Amino acid sequence: MSDVSITEEKLSLAKVDRFLTLYLEDEQYGLDINMVKEIIALMKTTPVPKTPHFLEGVMNLRGNIIPVVNMRSKFNMETKETDDRTAIVIVGIQGSDIGFIVDRVEEVIAVEENQYSEPPQFGTKIDSEFVSKMARVDNNVIMILDLNKVFSEKELNFLDSFEEEEETLA
Repeated sequence: MSDVSITEEKLSLAKVDRFLTLYLEDEQYGLDINMVKEIIALMKTTPVPKTPHFLEGVMNLRGNIIPVVNMRSKFNMETKETDDRTAIVIVGIQGSDIGFIVDRVEEVIAVEENQYSEPPQFGTKIDSEFVSKMARVDNNVIMILDLNKVFSEKELNFLDSFEEEEETLA
């Protein structure tokens, strides 16, 4: 067996994860591609009274009512005017669809196990408990978000209540 085939075999055995990369300010984040349902252009949301500050409102996406979270607000970042690169990423979290407003979506990347490191406990604009790990890809460091930790259980139950309301109205 040649050295080339051994190298190819090792590469095929390497665990590779795929992430959608996106930006908030100058910070690059990754979302597990398996949680991403779709990416859409920014669209009008309907504000909902007495909701958390980070909930931009709800939108009607092909007959489904989806809560839309402004990730800048959720991470206590300064507000920014939206532009033609602003997008909504629809993700599935614990059985609920939630839209995330982000500054821009970049690409899908593949990350191998040896490219990960633990997140720092300081120096980022968000609480590092939301970051499951850091990935080194080319010359970039990408913070991999753990969407199950971005929201508290109480917040997820609240966001999930929009889907339940929609079901009772049908």
